[in-house]
Amino acid sequence: MPKTVQLRTYTIREGLLEEWAARWRESVVPLRLKLGFGIGGAWLDHERSRFVWVIWFEGEETFEEANQRYWASPERAAMGLDPSEYLVDRDVRVVEQVY
Repeated sequence: MPKTVQLRTYTIREGLLEEWAARWRESVVPLRLKLGFGIGGAWLDHERSRFVWVIWFEGEETFEEANQRYWASPERAAMGLDPSEYLVDRDVRVVEQVY
């Protein structure tokens, strides 16, 4: 399967940007890495209360299949992290690296 890269931009509820970033870093990152995803970085846009990150997957299964495996995993359920408590909006785009 070819490498799939996503640029994800989340608009976070006012006042929760730092909390979201900390919980994402502590919980989401380790599990994503354990399940074979790569993370190219994450950025905070304080002015717009946005969280921007890059994630990719390259393996035998598609990104969508790997993502379903992530969401269905017992580790994800045990996180107790419900994105709807933090996210007002999300924009997920598949992008192609040119440099």
